Amino acid sequence: MPEETYSYPIKLRGELTDSPGRGLWLIKWLLLIPHIFVLALLGFAFFMLSVVAFFAILITGKYPRGIFDFNVGVLRWSWRVGFYGYQALGTDRYPPFSLEPMDDYPADLYVEYPETLSRGLVLVKWWLLVIPHAIIVGIFQGGGNSSGLAPLLAVISAFIVLFTGEYPKDLFNLVMGMNRWTYRVYGYAGLMRDEYPPFSLSD
Repeated sequence: MPEETYSYPIKLRGELTDSPGRGLWLIKWLLLIPHIFVLALLGFAFFMLSVVAFFAILITGKYPRGIFDFNVGVLRWSWRVGFYGYQALGTDRYPPFSLEPMDDYPADLYVEYPETLSRGLVLVKWWLLVIPHAIIVGIFQGGGNSSGLAPLLAVISAFIVLFTGEYPKDLFNLVMGMNRWTYRVYGYAGLMRDEYPPFSLSD
């Protein structure tokens, strides 16, 4: 895990190591089809295992470690695909088919495992407490159909790269901030942490 310290225990990494190519983004939707298929299956497993985790937390106050690691892996896989694809268009390196952390890939996600979780919060945080964040994430991501603000800005950046060869740093930071906010909410709604996500684009 990177040596940097963060104030929130869900950490998103996205590194603009090199500006993406000028034209590959036009066909990434096609290249991502295998990942989309796999993520559909993983997403179903994530949901079912989250139900199991819900009852485990309600009874024991603990998130089963094996389920936790798997579900974090699903979020990690999703973020790598999003970083390569239309959530950020931040790299042309094809994302790995892996749930495991990979320091040599320019995007990754980490969630600190909680030793205990509130049995009371598990009843409300995934649907009631998350409502304000869900509205904002809906604006950022457009309900997962690439119609949100983050994908729009990523595509605008791709057009800029097409003509200049450079991904504007400030625009990249804004897109990263929206995705950072989004995945904090995903982790919180997925019962992985009790700390309420900050209303912030910052890391």
